[in-house]
Amino acid sequence: MGAFSIWHWLIVLVVVLLLFGGSGKISSLMGDLAKGIKSFKKGLSDDDEAVAAEDKKSIEDKKSIEAKRQADAGEASSSEKKTGTGS
Repeated sequence: MGAFSIWHWLIVLVVVLLLFGGSGKISSLMGDLAKGIKSFKKGLSDDDEAVAAEDKKSIEDKKSIEAKRQADAGEASSSEKKTGTGS
């Protein structure tokens, strides 16, 4: 009975080949992974900025509409006072 089975030796062999026989493959894989994560985060932040810009524009539109309504209501009430048709 040996201390290690064939599966243990195969796993050790695979790890050794990856570490020493890869000639930069692991570092290039990790670099690609980092680039992917960065682009994913950038995409998320771009989406958030676009949504925030749309929300800001929507709020500004609502404020301008409300200001127009108030101005129209003010004009209507002043014209009613001038003509005496107010309640």
